[in-house]
Order: sequence, then C-alpha cells, then structure tokens
Amino acid sequence: MTREEIYSRFEELDKRASLGGGVDKIEKQHAQGKMTARERIGMLLDKGTFNELDKLVNHRCTNFGMEKKQIAGDGMVTGYGKIDGRPVFVYAYDFTAHGGSLSETNAAKIVKVQQLALKTGAPVIA
Repeated sequence: MTREEIYSRFEELDKRASLGGGVDKIEKQHAQGKMTARERIGMLLDKGTFNELDKLVNHRCTNFGMEKKQIAGDGMVTGYGKIDGRPVFVYAYDFTAHGGSLSETNAAKIVKVQQLALKTGAPVIA
C-alpha cells in the first residue's frame, strides 16, 4: 500500500467512526430531541479544541454474536480539549452505538482519560 492509500483508508475509517452507530441512529437521536455524544462534547468545549482518543477501538466480546457488531469507538467518546482556555478531559456514552452500554473497552477508555487527567491535574467531565 502506498502512503496515499494508507492515509485514504485512515480517513475512511475516521469518517465512519464519527458516525457512531450510523446515520439512522443519529437521526433517531435527533428525532427524540437529543444530541449525539460528539455533538454534546462539541457544545461543551471551546471550538476546535477537542482531540478524540481511541476513536477506532473496538470491543473484543464474542458472546451473543457481538463479534458481528463491531462499531469503531465501541459506544464511548473520550478525549481532551479546553473550556475557557483551560484543559479538561471528557467522556460521553454514545447511545447510537450499542445503546450506550458499558463494555470492557469502554471502561478501559474511561480509565485512560482519568489517568491522563490525574497526571496533568486537569478535571474530568462525563
């Protein structure tokens, strides 16, 4: 694979991950008067400061047919940004993916954000 092909593939994966559980699930959230996790984080943080962590991570569960239900990010949006110029870490359940349920992967993402916040002295907002 060329560098351009790798970059193009990454952009495709990133775009798909940004849709969480898919366009239909996003539309369902909006129809109920709700915002998605990324929209809520976008409203909270200073514009353009959000850096998402582990956006492409998937769960590793094979019970109940879950190996066929892989959604990048696995229903948890985590990252860091700024509020009024001050650094903060954030996480939010993405109800478009697996109904916002908690998985081993989600828990690991939350712990990672908490550890980074502790290390840097920044608050965590969930």
